[in-house]
Amino acid sequence: MGKVKVLTDSTSDLSPELIQKYDISVLPLYVSFEDQTFKDGVEMTACELYKKVEKTNKLPKTAAPSPGDFKDFFQVYIDEGYDLIYVGLSSHLSSTYQNALLAAGDFPEDRIEIIDSLNLSTGIGLQVMKAVDYANQGMGIKEIATKLKEIVDKVETEFVIDTLDYLYKGGRCSGLQNFIGTMLKIRPVVKVVDGKMILADKVRGKRQRALETMLNNALKNKDEMDLTRVFVTHSLGEQDARYLKEQLEQQTGIKEIVITDAGCVISSHCGPNTVGILYIKR
Repeated sequence: MGKVKVLTDSTSDLSPELIQKYDISVLPLYVSFEDQTFKDGVEMTACELYKKVEKTNKLPKTAAPSPGDFKDFFQVYIDEGYDLIYVGLSSHLSSTYQNALLAAGDFPEDRIEIIDSLNLSTGIGLQVMKAVDYANQGMGIKEIATKLKEIVDKVETEFVIDTLDYLYKGGRCSGLQNFIGTMLKIRPVVKVVDGKMILADKVRGKRQRALETMLNNALKNKDEMDLTRVFVTHSLGEQDARYLKEQLEQQTGIKEIVITDAGCVISSHCGPNTVGILYIKR
């Protein structure tokens, strides 16, 4: 059994501190504005993305790393003698997972395990951190992969979207839905189910009501919650993220609640002031 390297992509939205502390390697996705292409989190931040959207009134296109990108990514660590476990963006949301599989086929099958997180943002990050935990316990990539596949459908990902504009510009809701949502001040609460985003709640009125709805949804599961680690992830919504963290600390026994920033790819689909609570059920 070789030494293990945990890999992921930029949509896992893990903080630079966690990536450095646990020696996680991250392959960026791409965001493109017309003829300019940027690596998510490397050549462009969410703040810079929002400024470009405001200036051009257009959303960027996002793209997965190619199989060639993945092959080069994997090759570095294979050459260093690592066995690799990669946890990536949901196969229902991107070709990232499929491209990783294609690249892995160019290496000996016992050297790389590819996991479809069926999730996004730190819903992926939670699984990456579990992989780190298992690797630190001395498990090989086969055992880690088996354990991760057992928790994929136990990851709870829910977030509040502040504006429907980004969903509208990205073709994810109609102009009429956007107009009605804006006029009625509807705050969507979105949930990831079976690797896809669905509408969990439509909260009318002040943003605080939507935050409380999402918080209460999480607290209903506090007796089933894996208390090891919970993420509160946001895109320019730090104040609300801190509020949610404080409430979770006061009302649960979670050992570690980590606030992280959403990257460009997630932000381009959800918009500013998006904030979510992400955890694993036991």
